[in-house]
Amino acid sequence: QVPLVESGGGLVQAGGSLRLSCAASGRTLSRYSMAWFRQAPGKEREFAAGISWSGGWTDYADSVKGRFTISTDNAKNTVYLQMNSLKPEDTAVYYCASIKIMGWGPSRTADLYDSWGQGTQVTVSS
Repeated sequence: QVPLVESGGGLVQAGGSLRLSCAASGRTLSRYSMAWFRQAPGKEREFAAGISWSGGWTDYADSVKGRFTISTDNAKNTVYLQMNSLKPEDTAVYYCASIKIMGWGPSRTADLYDSWGQGTQVTVSS
């Protein structure tokens, strides 16, 4: 497990944008697939977006496809989630996660990730 630190959450009106960042220490992100999950009040944690260790493959939940973009900056060892056209139903705590095995592709299964950030709150008002 490695420390992951998220930032960039906040309050935004519907239709607005936010960019979340997740910085890793002690693990080279270019070798590990990463993902963003989110958890809304009273709901289970769900997959939002994932990116392969090479950056060449991305995966998005249907609910965010076309609005969210996941990317990495290997020089900064940071993964981002650009969120556009935000909706009130996007309100949740967002977590970044690093998959447990080097070289694996991203997965929608939370149990395959062994490192998690502390979460950052995103609130979208209508």
